[in-house]
Amino acid sequence: MTASYLAAAFGPEASITLVESDRVGTIGVGEATFSTVRHFFEYLGLEEQDWMPQCAASYKLAIRFQDWRAPGHHFYHPFERPQVVQGFSLLDWWLRGEGVPGAFDESCFLSWSICEAKRSPRQLDGSLFVSNLDGPLGRSTLAEQRDQFPYAYHFDADLLARFLCGYSTARGVRHIVDDVTEVGQDTRGWITHVRTSEHGHLTGDLFVDCTGFNGLLINRTLGEPFQSFADVLPNNRAVALRVPRDPEIRDVAPYTTATAMPAGWIWTIPLDQRDGTGYVYSDQFCSPDEAERTLREFATPGRDDLPANHLTMRIGRTERPWVKNCVAIGLASAFVEPLESTGIFFIQHAIEELVKHFPAREPDPSVVTGYNRRVAHVVDGVKEFLVMHYRAATRDDTPYWKEAKARPAPEALIERINRGARTLFDESDIYPHYHGFESYSWNSMLLGLGGGPAAPRPAVSMMNGDRAHTAFTDLRAEARRTVEALPGCGEYLDRLGGRL
Repeated sequence: MTASYLAAAFGPEASITLVESDRVGTIGVGEATFSTVRHFFEYLGLEEQDWMPQCAASYKLAIRFQDWRAPGHHFYHPFERPQVVQGFSLLDWWLRGEGVPGAFDESCFLSWSICEAKRSPRQLDGSLFVSNLDGPLGRSTLAEQRDQFPYAYHFDADLLARFLCGYSTARGVRHIVDDVTEVGQDTRGWITHVRTSEHGHLTGDLFVDCTGFNGLLINRTLGEPFQSFADVLPNNRAVALRVPRDPEIRDVAPYTTATAMPAGWIWTIPLDQRDGTGYVYSDQFCSPDEAERTLREFATPGRDDLPANHLTMRIGRTERPWVKNCVAIGLASAFVEPLESTGIFFIQHAIEELVKHFPAREPDPSVVTGYNRRVAHVVDGVKEFLVMHYRAATRDDTPYWKEAKARPAPEALIERINRGARTLFDESDIYPHYHGFESYSWNSMLLGLGGGPAAPRPAVSMMNGDRAHTAFTDLRAEARRTVEALPGCGEYLDRLGGRL
């Protein structure tokens, strides 16, 4: 991703060499994304039909949280801002409860109906289901910049890496498959070169460390410390499976599912031709063998032949991802458990910030400080948002879920959660720096998890509710029309891939 973006940004003005070992396996858990990922593909000049069919990609309108509140209960966290009526969102009007049927997500979001019906967010002619966001397929319009884009993607990370390799090398990136055996430094500690087994010394002005949890340059060579989040986010292991799906069954769900389990949660990511699934857990409460057994029983009963990939996760962030002339991106920089699909988001944000702060030659210390501050704000904000998931979830039927309520949490977050139990958040109530999640996301999670307020703001209770009632009625009617008009998600993917 970094090489492709830099090649698109600078063209022949920058000489880019990517060194990749064929002996280091990929992790492959980052298959679900944020809606902002469309900006990455747009920057590269790619339409959906250019890359999605080659990467087993599908659509994601929301995350479905299953059993987090109690077994059998589910809710959606969508990419959709709720309507505002008389200065207050439909979520507040829903809390007023006067004749509004259904749960908060069903009543306040159009995405709920599309997800439940497993519809595509695009019609067969390529037009988007949200009329004010219509535009050429994959292109943003002024309306899209103002409004929350309604979907993200699922994709096979290995296939996307292969696709981007071809994209970047076609634009001048030198791709070397080799092993790094030594990192050279000058008297100031700046990196001068990397030595490879077969290609000798490779020099450069700026080195981007994408070596994953290993942190070969940023941590091992430059000694930058890693700040662990284990005290508040103890899930440190995962086991993953690639689950084949009958190609004749095109009932593809346009959402990621996160299902609460006794010692963590299981992700289900429906791709175009298979499912990606994995159990994220804490080894304080579950052994790897037990986790694999639980995952197989959940996702693939009777398919013990499918290989399992066991992962140890480093949860936290490198204190300064840019040190001297080295910038860490991806797992070498930061990672939190993939509960809100933030792995690709962290990478994309870091790349965009790198381009904004890119040095002419030697990095300016003040520019580097600004980059590090922005990256830290994003990661720390996501950390708080994820901790809230566990603190606010009312499920408490196992030792794991009981401890989630008693575990230490940032003081500012505790204050936010307490306030959110009394009244819905606005933008001034949530984590104050950009981290990808708006107040509607915080409110959706609190209401879905059972930790939100039981009543609306007093002002809403005092207002005439006729306009809100009309908004709810119109939303239900629009949902019916939309579901009837849209094709199934699998049907549209067949059209996109030329199979229809």
